[in-house]
Amino acid sequence: MLRRATVIVLAAALAAAGCSAPGSGDDKKETDSGPIKIALVDAQSGQLSSLGAWELKGAKLAVDEWNAAGGINGRQVQLDVFDDQGDPTTGTNLARKIDSAGYLAMLGTAESAVTIAMAPTLKTAEIPNITSGQSPGLVAAGSEFLFLNGPTSTTYDETLAKYIVDQQGIKNIATITNNGSYGKGEHDAFTKALKSRSVTPVADQVVTTDQKDFSAALTTIRQKNPQLIFLGAEEVESGLIVKQARDLGITVPFAGAAPQGTPVFLNTAGATNAEGTIVSSPYLSNDVSEASKKFAAAYKAKYNEDAELHGAKAYDGAQILLTALKSSNVATGKALADAIRGTKYEGLLGSFAFDQTGVGIFATSIGTIKDGKLVAAAG
Repeated sequence: MLRRATVIVLAAALAAAGCSAPGSGDDKKETDSGPIKIALVDAQSGQLSSLGAWELKGAKLAVDEWNAAGGINGRQVQLDVFDDQGDPTTGTNLARKIDSAGYLAMLGTAESAVTIAMAPTLKTAEIPNITSGQSPGLVAAGSEFLFLNGPTSTTYDETLAKYIVDQQGIKNIATITNNGSYGKGEHDAFTKALKSRSVTPVADQVVTTDQKDFSAALTTIRQKNPQLIFLGAEEVESGLIVKQARDLGITVPFAGAAPQGTPVFLNTAGATNAEGTIVSSPYLSNDVSEASKKFAAAYKAKYNEDAELHGAKAYDGAQILLTALKSSNVATGKALADAIRGTKYEGLLGSFAFDQTGVGIFATSIGTIKDGKLVAAAG
């Protein structure tokens, strides 16, 4: 009930700020006057709605800053919000709607499976899309209109394996991942990184994306007595896995990527249970630079909550899109995609320079959860 109320309140705030309610938008094609229409597609309801809420806040902060400064060539940016419910079929239908309603570009989604499902429609429509997903499957989609506002799982997990195996000397590792696009991407990227170091997981458990009871998988892992467990699942599921592992007496640390650095993971698992979790992330905290401090202060002032990775990624993605729109004199289609690819941007996550695959950043850092906070790892 609280989550639903939060979405309703945020939708009302968007309407007051000149953004349309979820799923709205007229049927007019883009002209050289009037607002510049950008769609934001994410889960605004369901288990993955926290991702959608973070992305919306980060993107909206960037759009509001540009609009307050006069917009782009004197035109205001109109950010319309669509709820994909974390469902690929819903996302595909929304891609068609975005095409017919004349949107220049799309921000989102934060769910790799939904973005991959939307990619063919957006490619045919020549609508550039900047996603917060990280599955290597996004690159495999092969669309010149698809861009990532963060690293892929390959970067996250190679950095993680380097820290765990090369620096810490841990080789007795178990994995538990889900069978969704994100989980599969994490599984394949991490096990590939281990294989390059001649390490094979002592247990390799795969669960479903909607699973709630992980006792069987965790019992199998416990029997193998690993030194560390790799997590490849989204925030809520990862938190439940950690909580149940501790209830089963498993005390070894967990390791993972972006989801394990979020407040949702921490709150679901419990701070005590999550203590010592190793996290690979391009944005460890709001204190890593002057830019992150400025962003975090603006985010806090606007939303009365602390910023985190997903909001920072969305802010960077929106800034890149708006910069490309300005530099290209509000281009559309392939010309806008080319402008995005040609944009060099110093962002919160690092220095963006897109290659032909649509990936623009290739580095993460290692942090650990200590006393309920993600901090830079020693060594």
